[in-house]
This record gives sequence, structure tokens and C-alpha cells, in this order.
Amino acid sequence: MSAVNRQKIVESVPQKGFFGHPKGLFTLFFTEFWERFSYYGMRAILLYYMYYKVTKGGLGLPEHTALSIMSIYGSLVYMSGIIGGWLADRLFGTSKAVFYGGILIMLGHIALAIPGSVSMFFVSMVLIVLGTGLLKPNVSTVVGEMYSPEDNRRDSGFSIFYMGINLGGLLAPLIVGTVGMDYNFHWGFAIAAIGMFLGLVVFILTKKKNLGLAGTYVSNPLAPAEKKRVWSMIIGGIVILAIILGVTIPSGLLTLNSFVGIVGILGFVIPAIYFLVMYFSSKTNDTERSRVLAYIPLFLASVMFWSIQEQGSTILAAYADKRTQLDFGGLHISPAWFQSLNPLFIIMLAPVFAWLWVKLGKRQPSIPKKFAFGVLFAGISYIVILLPGYLGGEHGLVNPLWLVLSYLVAVIGELCLSPVGLSATTKLAPAAFSAQTMSLWFLSNAAAQAMNAQLVKFYTPENEIMYFGTIGGAAIVLSLILFMISPKIQGLMKGIR
Repeated sequence: MSAVNRQKIVESVPQKGFFGHPKGLFTLFFTEFWERFSYYGMRAILLYYMYYKVTKGGLGLPEHTALSIMSIYGSLVYMSGIIGGWLADRLFGTSKAVFYGGILIMLGHIALAIPGSVSMFFVSMVLIVLGTGLLKPNVSTVVGEMYSPEDNRRDSGFSIFYMGINLGGLLAPLIVGTVGMDYNFHWGFAIAAIGMFLGLVVFILTKKKNLGLAGTYVSNPLAPAEKKRVWSMIIGGIVILAIILGVTIPSGLLTLNSFVGIVGILGFVIPAIYFLVMYFSSKTNDTERSRVLAYIPLFLASVMFWSIQEQGSTILAAYADKRTQLDFGGLHISPAWFQSLNPLFIIMLAPVFAWLWVKLGKRQPSIPKKFAFGVLFAGISYIVILLPGYLGGEHGLVNPLWLVLSYLVAVIGELCLSPVGLSATTKLAPAAFSAQTMSLWFLSNAAAQAMNAQLVKFYTPENEIMYFGTIGGAAIVLSLILFMISPKIQGLMKGIR
């Protein structure tokens, strides 16, 4: 997208209207609020739905299998952002991608709400994976389009947007989790579907007035001759994939374990290909190439961070269910409620961080140093959660406040890294790859969860101290390395802070 078009988009968006930010932030805030409500509501009960016995309304899968599926599912959700980013950049723009994605997500949750077999479960996963790939990276790209590159409100705006994400994430486990765990899993999934429907309603009713031209430009459109060839390749690829699955699944060549391994490899190969394509593209100038190089260590730091943070819905969710004292202070705690801790702390602290970055202005830490702080706190959060096992053994039930403290420390790291990473991605992205670079940012989460699908196999209550200590220690070491090389990274960013 040219600089002229970017300026035209900024001028078309009402710039005052939502906490001193562009009015379009209201539309995107509440669209993402409801989308995250549906996603985190579903995720709060999905692991339990998989490994609880059929007599308890679950699918009765082995626990380690359920943990791997959760990680692979999370990886594919973010990996599918490649498809969503490419379609937005080349075919129909980010606004339409958000709308189409929301419809697929809603249909996926409806499929989960229908009592059925494991087959129906996997159908719903495909719909949600594809829908999130269309919606998630593109709604963040639209946020970035509303601000000029020099606008000091940008990081603050992304922090507010991030708070909207977490408002949905806070309420969802409390509502969907309670209904799903105490009454019926499928009723919980139905509530998640309703949440996505409300998000679509907000987006449709307010986008024309609030977003102006944001999301309507196709940054790198296909030529008419290219479109025909691309559609032929897409249809051919779907047919070939269907044939491969039809042969390998019945024959036993494609099993869950082999699929986990394939996704684990793709989680790192696909980002590497993306970096190479962007760096060597004729549409990328010298300044943009330097920024692509700067983005690589940030990407790797993000992978380390998300590897720890995303285990909140797998390892720590199982820890909450089986290792935590759930009768505490006269209250019986649902294990799903712990999924609300992360968004709760973000809601409490996001305004503080948004204010802090604006208050510090040019004196705030550089982007690489913020990433280093994020990884450091993630590592410390795992050191925290190993302490109760070290102090009291691996067989007794753990005071729930240990989990609360671990989530709190991880959230401090998340606020140093995640909203800053969203903002940095919109700044560092080559113009011809704007939406696709946002997809690359989410691929760091995909790589992390692909890695987690292998890591979670090593967790048992008997070796939890080694498990948490090894991963937490690796994160702390990486953060120290990132602090040391941050001046070099900053130089490669060519004036971006």
C-alpha cells in the first residue's frame, strides 16, 4: 500500500471519539471483544471436554492426547493466519476478511454445540481454524491503518484494543466455563457461538461510519490474469489434499502422532519461508529489508514467550483440575475459572502500561528491550509455579494462590511484549506485505504451540519441577541475550521505535 493511500485512509477515519483515539477503535474493540469471548469461552472447556469420560459428557480421550490436540489446534489457528493475510493482501482486503472469518468461527462453535462424535469435533475445529485465520490478523491490521506511522497514540491504541480482547477473555471462562462444566459442555459451546454472532452484528452496524476507508484497500492486488491461475491452484490443492487424506488416514500412514510432528515442522519452516520471500522480494526496498532482519530476533523471542503463555490452556489447565485445591475460602472453584486470570490481570494493568508508554514518550524502553522484559517475566512465572511442588511434593494439592501468582507474573511479561509486538509489526512490515506480516506475527504463536505439542508429552506431576524449571530457565537466558543485542536490533529498525 502506498504512502498516499495510507494517508488517505487515516484522513477518512474520525480521529477523535474513543478515549481520545480514532472512532474506529470502538468498532474493532467490540468486534474483537465478542470474537475473543467466543474463542476463550470455547477454549476454557475444550480440554476438559476432550479428556473427561463419556459418562461426564466428554469425549473420553487420553489426557496426553487431549493436551497435544489443544496445542496443535492452537498452532493451526494462528498458522491459518497465513491464508487470511494473503487473501486480504491479494484478493478482498482486511475488512471483508474479518467478516468472512467471523461467519466461519460462528459455524464452528455451532458444530461443537451439536452433540455428536469425534468427527463432528474435528469438523468444528477446521471451521474455527480457518475463520480465526481470516479474522485475527486482519482486525489488528485495520487498527494499525487508522494511525499514521508518526502518531504517538499508536502503542496506546493497541494497548486499549488489547484490553478489549481480554474483557472478552475474562467473561468467557466465567460464563461459558460455568455452564459447560456444571451443566452441559454443548450448552457452553452454544453460548460461544452467540458471542461471535454479536461480534458480527457490531462490525456490520458500525464499520461504515467509524472505519472510513480502513480495511477496504487491497494492498497488493492480483492482476486479472493471476486471479484465474490462483483459483485453479487453490481448487487443485484442495482436491490433492482430499486425495492424500483419503489414502493416508485409512491406511494408518497419517496418525495423530505423525500429524503432530508435521505441524511441528511446519510451525518453523513456514515462518522461515516468509522471511526469505519478504527479504528477497523486488517489492521490498533496502530500508524494509533491514527492518525484516530486525524482526527475526523479535519473532524468536515471541516464540519463547508464547510457548510458556499458551500452556495456560493446556498444562496449567490440567494443573488447575488435578493438582490444585479447588475448595478454597469457603468457595468451590471451577478449574475453568483460572482461564480468566490472564485477562483479568491484563484489564487491570493494560491501562497502566498504556499510560506508562505515553508518559515516558521517547524515554520508554526500545522495542527489543520491551521484548526482553516480556520473555524474562514469562520465565519467572514458571519458576514461581515449580515452587509449590518443590516445597510440598508432587502428590499434595496446591494452594490456588500459586497459580494466581504465576499468571500475574506472566501477564506483566505479556503487556511488555504482545501489544508492543502488534504495533511493531505494523511499523516494520514491508508495504507490499502489510497483512501478511501481521500473519507472520501470529505465526510466532503457531510455532510456539507446535513446539508445545511435543513438550506437553514430557509433563507429569512427578517431573513437574524439572519441566517448569527447564522451560523457565531457558526463557530467562534468552531474555538476557536479547538485552545484550537490543542496540544492534534497534539499529536495523532504521528509525522505528
